[in-house]
Amino acid sequence: MSTDHPIFSRWPAQHPGRLQLFSAPTPNGVKAGIMLEETALPYEAHRIDIMSNESHDPAFLALNPNGKIPAIYDPDGPGGKALALWESGAILIYLADKSGQLLATDAAIRYETIQWVMWQMGGVGPMFGQLGFFHKFAGREYEDKRPRDRYAAESSRLLAVLDARLTDRAWIMGDDYSIADISLLGWVRNLIGFYEAAEIVGFDRFSQVQRWLDAGLMRPAVQRGLTVTAA
Repeated sequence: MSTDHPIFSRWPAQHPGRLQLFSAPTPNGVKAGIMLEETALPYEAHRIDIMSNESHDPAFLALNPNGKIPAIYDPDGPGGKALALWESGAILIYLADKSGQLLATDAAIRYETIQWVMWQMGGVGPMFGQLGFFHKFAGREYEDKRPRDRYAAESSRLLAVLDARLTDRAWIMGDDYSIADISLLGWVRNLIGFYEAAEIVGFDRFSQVQRWLDAGLMRPAVQRGLTVTAA
């Protein structure tokens, strides 16, 4: 398989025939690692040190001009041609289609699943991330607490939506674990763990979310996927 892509000048492939993952253990980054572990697709992981700004290295920007993780390079993409792909939601859908797993082929169920992935990307990710900034990181020093309170309130609302969805359902789509669950597990885990925001969002009210999170984190593939690009 060809390794002509500029990414390999900085992060050489030891197994060039495998799908290549370029990521970090962030809520978005772990989605791809979990998905690859769940599907058992052969892959090679490369850690991108975002704290050292490696995602803006010219070699990485040649793979993802947006300069964000995760990104993948599949030497055996559609039609047997190499494919570079970024955006975590797009990667989840692509890997589901490539493996034939974790995304229903029934059109109605498929689009409903994608709907929840888009909900995570458009709502949960941005809101939880902003709350993390204002609650734990530099934003906590701001005297004006209105931004923090706004993001806390919206994060609570989103958790209530998820909690209601999970009532009488094992997983977001019912009995079947899917890319919708994978898209959300890292974010909910981060909110109450790394961001230390459980109290400010009233997380103890969301018993269905807690039950779902516990079940997700017990999956061996999730446990492996959370660490594939850890230091």
